[in-house]
Amino acid sequence: MTWEVFNKYKPTILYGISLALLLFLLKWLELRFIVINHIFEIYAGAIALLFTGLGIWIALKLTKPKVETVFVEKEVFIDTKDFQFNVQEQARLGLSKRELEVLSLIAEGLTNQQIAVQLFVSLNTVKTHSSKLFEKMEVKSRTQAVEKAKRLSLIP
Repeated sequence: MTWEVFNKYKPTILYGISLALLLFLLKWLELRFIVINHIFEIYAGAIALLFTGLGIWIALKLTKPKVETVFVEKEVFIDTKDFQFNVQEQARLGLSKRELEVLSLIAEGLTNQQIAVQLFVSLNTVKTHSSKLFEKMEVKSRTQAVEKAKRLSLIP
């Protein structure tokens, strides 16, 4: 069956193969002609790619930090029996009693939801107290608020 098809279309198949070979030969000659005429551009492009890759590699090596930061967590015990509450700082900042309660619960590491449950208020009320507290203490985060409150002797 295959020989019959080949014999029937033999001239067409041979013509197609010869055209494909001729096209391959022409493309090879064209490529060779392009490479010969544009060899400088090809070398310049290859060198540019090489130096670009080298530059990226060097930049990554130079910007990589040489010092690795290690965080060590230790449990710290603070003696609270010598703690003296600073009434002047409370008055100067204008902190209410409820804001001080929220601040002390923040210092204990409670979330807003846990603080709301413990104080029997809504979550929005706790958020309002926290934002007013941050505004009065001129801080942006819970950690900064706790650190400043300890420094000012508002919480133990």
